[in-house]
Amino acid sequence: MKPTIVFHGRAEDPEVFFRRYQRSATALRALGVGEGDVVALMMGNGPGVLELTLATRWIGALWCPINWHFKTPEVQQILADSGAKVFIAHADLLAGLEGLDLRAVRTFVAAPEAPAPPDAAASDAATFDAKPSAAALPTDAPPQARAHPSWQAFRDAVPALDEAARPPRGAMFFTSGTTGRAKGIRRNPATPEQVAHGRQVLRHVSGFEPGMRALVSAPLYHSAPNSYSIGASLEDATLFIEQRFDAEETLRLIERHRITHAYLVPTMYVRMLRLPVDVRARHDLSSIRFVASTGSPCAPQIKRAMIEWWGPVIHEAYGASELGYMTRLDSVEALRKPDSAGKPLPGVVIRILDADGRELPQGQAGLIYISQPAYSDFTYASNDAARRRMERDGLLTMGDVGYLDDDGFLFIVDRSTDMVISGGVNIYPAEIEAALQLMPGVADCAVFGVPDAEFGEALLAAVQPVAGVTLATEEVRAFLATRLAGFKVPPNVVFHVDMPREDTGKIFKRKLRDPYWEGVDRRI
Repeated sequence: MKPTIVFHGRAEDPEVFFRRYQRSATALRALGVGEGDVVALMMGNGPGVLELTLATRWIGALWCPINWHFKTPEVQQILADSGAKVFIAHADLLAGLEGLDLRAVRTFVAAPEAPAPPDAAASDAATFDAKPSAAALPTDAPPQARAHPSWQAFRDAVPALDEAARPPRGAMFFTSGTTGRAKGIRRNPATPEQVAHGRQVLRHVSGFEPGMRALVSAPLYHSAPNSYSIGASLEDATLFIEQRFDAEETLRLIERHRITHAYLVPTMYVRMLRLPVDVRARHDLSSIRFVASTGSPCAPQIKRAMIEWWGPVIHEAYGASELGYMTRLDSVEALRKPDSAGKPLPGVVIRILDADGRELPQGQAGLIYISQPAYSDFTYASNDAARRRMERDGLLTMGDVGYLDDDGFLFIVDRSTDMVISGGVNIYPAEIEAALQLMPGVADCAVFGVPDAEFGEALLAAVQPVAGVTLATEEVRAFLATRLAGFKVPPNVVFHVDMPREDTGKIFKRKLRDPYWEGVDRRI
């Protein structure tokens, strides 16, 4: 694994980066981190977090990425449930975690990685390989950061050794916690066959190939961009890492650096499509060969617009941190089957079952059950019962509702956890959201259930209008009434200037829904 990392326009020699993450692997071993142990990382996007991820992977330990927006109680829970032996955080992030109890974990701070100066050379290995000094942890750093040693200083004080690679164990991601306490995914050791198979799956859904120049700007604490960066590193790619996504800057980077591959999510598509036509037209995007998109479904009209603009390079995959990637849909298939999540990947088994475990016929929606042999089995840290509830006859479900058509394509109707039961009728919000997104003046929306004394739950639509547009409740209801059955038209509509979002851009529906259920002794 000798990728060329480019960060803020500055490239690092792959041999230098390789030696550095090998040095980090040796340092982790010196701390007693062994196979199956956990290293928690709370770091912004940059070479440093990839260095430590690859180092942890090299020694057969699990890396546990932590969302850098989490507050003290959330981080405390993850450190406890993961059983992390070592915790490494950027100094500025650690400083914001007031009251965090770190007595049970060996903690180090890493200096945030600053952008390169405008006149930096395209390749400056000497600067990247420079030995950290006291400047790695500024003397004016907050007390919470100064209380812990610098990772860079510790790493470089450990004698360099040839650390033999152990079988990789993968990451320990924590679920988003939208239905309760976040659960850590602890995977069993993979067989050599599973390691090879998993790499082939990643190549299939991400289009990896020799000589690729890949771009990732999504947060690396999320499972998909994290695995994308590792997969690109395994291919010795040139990997462009950005601290954050910017629509126009993404176009500039593609043109300037002849990017061939990219990881993007639907919200990023929307923001690029909203750029002025002259801005979109001035950038040469002809180098792009493969765009991978996962994490949330892409509205058919958005996907079609991207394919018309960029060509048939847009690919979507359905996956989950627990089960890995399960289906893939290319651009040609997306135009033919616009609402589909794709066909099962090689070796994947998909069954659609009813509540009693009976297999349903094609075209009929039920719980989606999966077998993906490329990944080893797992449990949830401190919650194995939740893992056992997912399984039926050797197949696992994430609670998604969907169906298979006559051609074997999977269509996802909704998450069962989002399903609203109003007066005994099952209503799937995703269908309503898809219709509402077509309404002129609607920038985004979310539909969910709120308490109702008569029907148990009633539908509510949260709508974010396009800037400068004013919408009314009756306009929204009238628009939907021409497209959906009456019982699917939300009687309640609220408007938001901006929606609460996760870093991927996905609407954080729980933050919209929870206030309506405060003081109610039930959740559905």
